[in-house]
Amino acid sequence: MERVETIIIGGGQAGLAVSYYLQMQRQEHLILEKADRPAHVWQQERWDSFTLVTPNWTVRMPGGAYQGNDPHGFMPRQEVAAYFEHYVQRYQLPIQYGVRVTALQPIPDASGYRVTTDQETYLASQVVVATGLFQRPKIPAYASGLASDILQLHSSEYRHPQAIPPGAVLVVGSGQSGCQIAEELYQSGRRVYLCVGSAGRAPRRYRGKDIFDWLYLAGFFDRTVDKLPSPRAKFAGNPQLSGKNGGHALDLHQFARDGVKLLGRIRGGQDGQISIAPGLHESLAKVDKFEADLLKMIDEYILKAGLDAPEETIPQLRDGYEGDTEEIRELNFRSADVSTVIWAAGYSFDFSLVKLPVTDNDGYPIQRRGVTQYPGLYFVGLPWMYKYKSGLLIGVEEDAEFIAAQISPNARPAS
Repeated sequence: MERVETIIIGGGQAGLAVSYYLQMQRQEHLILEKADRPAHVWQQERWDSFTLVTPNWTVRMPGGAYQGNDPHGFMPRQEVAAYFEHYVQRYQLPIQYGVRVTALQPIPDASGYRVTTDQETYLASQVVVATGLFQRPKIPAYASGLASDILQLHSSEYRHPQAIPPGAVLVVGSGQSGCQIAEELYQSGRRVYLCVGSAGRAPRRYRGKDIFDWLYLAGFFDRTVDKLPSPRAKFAGNPQLSGKNGGHALDLHQFARDGVKLLGRIRGGQDGQISIAPGLHESLAKVDKFEADLLKMIDEYILKAGLDAPEETIPQLRDGYEGDTEEIRELNFRSADVSTVIWAAGYSFDFSLVKLPVTDNDGYPIQRRGVTQYPGLYFVGLPWMYKYKSGLLIGVEEDAEFIAAQISPNARPAS
């Protein structure tokens, strides 16, 4: 068994950021990445036209803040992938590709951990679990009982409209991915049914700035986990937005105006039919309220800071509430000509490789700012590890620096 001082499990943005700091401190470490490239999710689990939703200036990897000539633009998928490959090369980060970690367990009667992979076993004094936000696609159990002639894809498998069979498409989930995919499909001429969830809406620009500029200035991303109304609030979806074609807003009411059929949440399904729960209008009302509350917060910040930003009124569409007077409660795939279902309800966490009781009832790591109760075991790269931005490109630097300081011989106490 090979001994390494620190093992980082996962070569995504969080794992690479921790590695950067350890490299600067000349601390022995090794990144184990199951894919064949760094941050592979950005390239291998995104559709062809994908771009960042956050502006380029929010790319703030340590030692690698965005330096291009388009800070308010939105990097396309291939450029994001190239950025991370260059990052690894620039700092000569010690990463091994094609290595899948199968178990992480404490060494009996000794300090440190045994990290078992599909190739060999390592002994490490410290382990950083940086397996990221996107681990296990959320697909309901009843999906296996749907008609076999219906193509079912998770959003991570969708690539472009021409890659799926002719016919209508059911998109389940109205977060960022679901809305962007639904928009691309209906703009390509497809009939689209969209199941609406709880993700809120935000305008792309407001009062002279991109919405992310205002959220950053107002401290939206710096909210700490202790300010959440409940532990489950950290799983709320990100606002509906797109960076495609220079960036634009996504509005479910506009979708309805353009011909998308909005549906409530799916209760279940079998063969060629699904049943749909009531409550579509209530869900739309929550989406509308999210935007109203967000703009109110920004207005209050502008007023308090005494900034010169002309007032603006965002158009309020109502199309999602109008049209059919009665919500659809059942959808028959054959009569609706649905040939494809795209599951876009996100991912769930999976830390089963850690052979210790380290997660709560929601499967989220029990930790304080990434530091667990087990000496030398850390987590990074998840939303609300410490702040809202902990799982974002704009916040990974801060968390990685903190964890690297715990690993360093001169580490300050966790706080």
